[in-house]
Amino acid sequence: MTGLFNLTGKAALVTGGNGGIGLGIARGLAQAGARVAIIARNAEKSHAAAKALAEETGVAPLVLTADVSSPDQVAAVVHEAKKGLGRIDILFNNAGISIRKLPQDLSPEEWHQVMDVNLTSAFLLSKAVYPHLKQVGGGKIINIGSMTSYFGASYASPYATSKGGIVQLSKSLALAWAADNIQVNALLPGWFETELTDGARAQVPGLYERVLARIPAGRWARPEDIAGTAIWLASPASGYVTGAAIPVDGGFSASLF
Repeated sequence: MTGLFNLTGKAALVTGGNGGIGLGIARGLAQAGARVAIIARNAEKSHAAAKALAEETGVAPLVLTADVSSPDQVAAVVHEAKKGLGRIDILFNNAGISIRKLPQDLSPEEWHQVMDVNLTSAFLLSKAVYPHLKQVGGGKIINIGSMTSYFGASYASPYATSKGGIVQLSKSLALAWAADNIQVNALLPGWFETELTDGARAQVPGLYERVLARIPAGRWARPEDIAGTAIWLASPASGYVTGAAIPVDGGFSASLF
């Protein structure tokens, strides 16, 4: 790949990069020439994903294991990523969980668990990579939001709150670090077929059909549908784009019905 979308020589970290949307992002980055580090908690799943990516792209990603809600583990894993990749240019904050309960049934511990993994981790990792991005003259941070960055969810209030926060965090970091040539944006996936949404479909009767009826594109997304926008936001092609929240949703958020 050549030109504005070429990521050859760049090094990217992808949290939650061992499955679903994160793996789709990691695959796209590798295909564009980037060296990729997958950061996740499940080491076995990460190594299986790395093996698949190596077979597809010819380059094995670096596998790192960490709980990204832990400040100490974040500091350690960013150090390991820098050591393993030689530099850091790109960060995708994609790690996420959901606990599906009505608000009155949630415990404070469950609330904090979702917020820590989905939102606080994005702050911790962005802060940790900031000096490395500045050292190489700039870089890209892409935080993964959701349709619930726009819309509420009665069965997932901490998830929706965290994803709304992702947009505001992205805007704030974009303003703080624009002078350092660091662009920070939020990518808002629509309804993708992933393990996370498999759980939602199992717990929320009729969800798949109701969502499908509202998607103008006529289908749920697949992980590979995220790759093009991810490459663009990670590449020089988006050098004047910062503080934006960009949906990849087949038209879902543009549809009234």
